[in-house]
Amino acid sequence: MRARTTSFTTERAGAGSTFVDRWCLERIARSLDGADLRLQLWDGHSIATARTAPAATIRIGDRSTLFSLLMRPELEFGEAYAAGRLEVDGPLVAALETIARTLARSRRPERVRLGPTTETDSRHNVHAHYDLGNEFYRLWLDEAMLYTCAYFEAPDMSLEAAQRAKLDHVCRKLRLQPGETVIEAGCGWGALALHMAREYGVTVRAYNISANQLAYAREQAARQGLSDRVTFVDGDYRSITGRADAFVSVGMLEHVGPRNYEDLGRVIDQALDRDHGRGLLHFIGRNAPMTLNPWIRRRVFPGAHPPSLGEVLPPVLEARQLSVTDIENLRLHYARTLDHWLQRFDRHADAIGSMFDDVFVRTWRLYLAGSQAAFLAGDMQLFQVTFGRRFDNGQPWTRRDLYEAAPGA
Repeated sequence: MRARTTSFTTERAGAGSTFVDRWCLERIARSLDGADLRLQLWDGHSIATARTAPAATIRIGDRSTLFSLLMRPELEFGEAYAAGRLEVDGPLVAALETIARTLARSRRPERVRLGPTTETDSRHNVHAHYDLGNEFYRLWLDEAMLYTCAYFEAPDMSLEAAQRAKLDHVCRKLRLQPGETVIEAGCGWGALALHMAREYGVTVRAYNISANQLAYAREQAARQGLSDRVTFVDGDYRSITGRADAFVSVGMLEHVGPRNYEDLGRVIDQALDRDHGRGLLHFIGRNAPMTLNPWIRRRVFPGAHPPSLGEVLPPVLEARQLSVTDIENLRLHYARTLDHWLQRFDRHADAIGSMFDDVFVRTWRLYLAGSQAAFLAGDMQLFQVTFGRRFDNGQPWTRRDLYEAAPGA
C-alpha cells in the first residue's frame, strides 16, 4: 500500500502535554489535512494542517477536551466551544469554512434514519428554539422579524431591503392575484402573510405552533389593519383545512422530518385548488441525504433535518402528481443573510448575555458562524421549489416577470 503523505508541520512542545496528548492531536490533524488551520494544545504544542498561513488557530484547553474531540468531533467541538474549553483565535467563520470544505472531501451520502415526528414533538422542538423571546430575536433580525434567507438583488443591499425583496420574490413566484386565497404553513412572526395581504390583495390563513410568534403576528395584523384578511392559526401543517389558490412554506420543511413527508404531500394536495393550485417550498437542504450535525440538533435545532431534493420531491410532490415548475438555489444569499445576522448578534452580545448567559452567547455565535460557513462551503443549500397542478397550462413562457418592479415601486 502506498504511504499517505501529509503536510503537517509540528512545532516544539512546551511543558505539560504528554506523548499521548500529541499523538491524539496528530490524529485530529490528520482528519483535517489540508485545512488552513493550526491546532494547539494548552501548553503551546501545535500542528499546522497545511503549508499555507493558517486562517485561524484552534486552542484546546485541556486533556479531557482533546480526548473527546478525538472520539466525537462533530458533537464535542460545539460543546467545548460553548463551554470555553476550546477557543478559536482568528476569524471564526473562516475557520469553520475551511473545516467544512476539508471534511466534505471524505463525506458520503448517508441513509438517514429518523423516526416520525408527532405534533407533540414538533411543538416541543419549536418551543425550544423559536420561543426564546421576541426581544432576543428583535436584537439581530430585521425590522420585520424575518428569520429566513433574504434575497440580495444587489450585493450591497441592506438586510431590511433584501428581506423585503425576498417577500416579493416569493409572491411573484406564486403568481398571486388580488382576491385569491393563500395557505401558509409555518409563518414565523407573520411577515410574509402580512406582506401578501397588504401588497398583493390576497386573503391568507397562516399556521404556526410557536406561542411567541403567534402573539406577535396577531398584534402586527391588528396594528396594520389586516386582521380581516390574515388569520393566524395555532396549529402545524397537519391542522390545515379547506382549499386555497396557493400554498407556501418558508423555512418550515426542515422541521417536518422524512417520515412525515408523505403526510405533508397529502395536506398540500388536499389544500390546493384542483384546477390552478400552485405552491412554493423554501427550505434549507443538502446535495445528498445526510443527518444534521449532532451538536446543532442537541443544542440549537432539536428534531431538524435539512433534506436533499431527492428526499423531498418523490413523497411530497411526485406521489401527488404535482408538477415542479422551477427550482432555484439561493445558497450564497443565505451566507450573506447569516453574515448580517452574526454581525448584529455580536453587536448585542452583552445584552444577549444578560438575557441568558455566556454559554448561550457562545452557542448561538457558533451556530450562526457555522451556518454561514456551511453555506459558503456548499455543505448546505437553500432551495425554492415551485409547483402546480400537472394539467395547468397557464404557466408563463419566461421568468421575466419575476424580475420586474415590485408593486408600488
